[in-house]
Amino acid sequence: MTFTGLFVPLVTPFTATGAVAAAALETLAHEVLEAGARGIVALGTTAEPVTLTGAERRLVLDICGAVCRERQAPLIVAAGSNVTADSVRSLAAFDDRVAAALTVVPYYNRPSEDVVLEHFRRLAAVSPVPLLVYHVPYRTGRPLSAETLCRLAELPNVAGLKYAAGGIDDSTIEFMSRVPSDTAVLAGDDLHAAPLLALGAQGGILACANVAPAGYAELIAAWQSGPLDRARTIGNRLAPLATALFAEPNPTVLKGVLAAQGRIPTADVRLPLLPAHESSVAAALTALESTYAVV
Repeated sequence: MTFTGLFVPLVTPFTATGAVAAAALETLAHEVLEAGARGIVALGTTAEPVTLTGAERRLVLDICGAVCRERQAPLIVAAGSNVTADSVRSLAAFDDRVAAALTVVPYYNRPSEDVVLEHFRRLAAVSPVPLLVYHVPYRTGRPLSAETLCRLAELPNVAGLKYAAGGIDDSTIEFMSRVPSDTAVLAGDDLHAAPLLALGAQGGILACANVAPAGYAELIAAWQSGPLDRARTIGNRLAPLATALFAEPNPTVLKGVLAAQGRIPTADVRLPLLPAHESSVAAALTALESTYAVV
């Protein structure tokens, strides 16, 4: 399939007793799709997957899979780590509910770019679903050149990349000018989504769309089909919201806003995160109100 449009990496809501709030997660999944999202990302960074038990991860996958099947929407599932063998095992467990696997560039070890290519070559060769390479150097500690990104895009069974380089620089310009036309580039930095879409990205995996799915869906649609003046206006209006929602580590402010809206039971996160400060949540709610007053 072609990966275009908005994909929402859902938070994992928790109840007051600390359990996964299954009903709230299901409702949130329906809400973002109803608001214009093309699909859902389960167990991404925004979902706090490393803090979930195996049973909880399976529950999240089952809920998201059922909603996507019902609504005929693609489900992307995050998988993989900095260990190639472990990543291979996690991919082998995927079934036909999963449209693609979001696989992060190996982190912490800081492998060479040639090793990164070999890592993904091995994953792509065994994965039962297409891969979306997650390039996020400020988390992984492994920046990649435009040349390496293009070589990754050319690997068989690699459908595209989630591009979250932390800004728009010379490497971004070079990569976007050279990336194969059949490779999906999905913006992964909420604040820089609009300029990457202007450079030709086909969509985005955007955490802020948990709270503003319609706005981000319209942003992507406007850059794809116009009018471009509208696309610029929406991008400029959404920028303060993205800044506010990332004022503290993701997804703490997101959850604070969703809880304040009554869309999830609590704003709770699990250590090593703590809930966002009330001032940060209030600022994000104000930014959200201003965004929708115009957009």
